[in-house]
Amino acid sequence: MAKTGTTTQGLRAAIERSGYYPALVAEAVEAAVGGEPVSSYLVHQETTFDANEVRRHVTVLVLTGTRFIVSHTDEQPADGTSPSPYATTSTESVKLERISSVVLSRVVANPESYTPGTLPREVVLTIGWGAVSRIDMEPATCGDPNCEADHGYTGSSTADDLSLRVSEAGDGPETVRRALSFAQALSEATVSAPGTRPGGTR
Repeated sequence: MAKTGTTTQGLRAAIERSGYYPALVAEAVEAAVGGEPVSSYLVHQETTFDANEVRRHVTVLVLTGTRFIVSHTDEQPADGTSPSPYATTSTESVKLERISSVVLSRVVANPESYTPGTLPREVVLTIGWGAVSRIDMEPATCGDPNCEADHGYTGSSTADDLSLRVSEAGDGPETVRRALSFAQALSEATVSAPGTRPGGTR
C-alpha cells in the first residue's frame, strides 16, 4: 500500500513539475484512474513552434493493474469558437488485454563501445491497441526485372495508436529512464493480462 501511495504521489508531482496547467491535467488524469492503484507512469511535455506562436502539449501515460490510460492536453489560441486562449484535455482508458503491441526503439551513441546499462540518447515508445492502424502499400513484383504483368499490390498494417519520442538532450536523463521503466512495466503487464497469450494476442 505504501508503494501505491508513493507511485500516485510521484505521478502528481511529475504533473506539477511539468508546469503545464497542472491542476487541469491532474484532475483529468485522476478522474480517469479513479480508485485504481497506479503501477507506473510517464509525463512528457512537448513544445512546438507554429509560425509566431509557441504551443505546448503534454502527454500522461498511466498503468494500473487492469488498464492503460493515456491523456493529452493541448493549448489553443483564441479563434472563432473562443475569444480567449483555451486548452483541451482528452483521456482514453484501454483494457490491458486490448494492447496488441509495445515497441521500444533505442538510439545509442558510439555503439561499438556500448556497455550494458548505458542510457540511450533517445527512445521512441509506440503502443498499439487497434484504434488506429497505418497501412503501407506498394506494387507487388515477381522478382523478374523484365516482367510487365500486373501483380497487384502488397502491404502491411501496423498498429500505431500512440508514438512518443523522448530524448536525453530535450527531456533530460530522468525522463528517458522513466520512459524505459514505463515501457518495461507495460510490456510485462500485457503478457500477464487476463485473456491474453504471449505476444499480446487473445
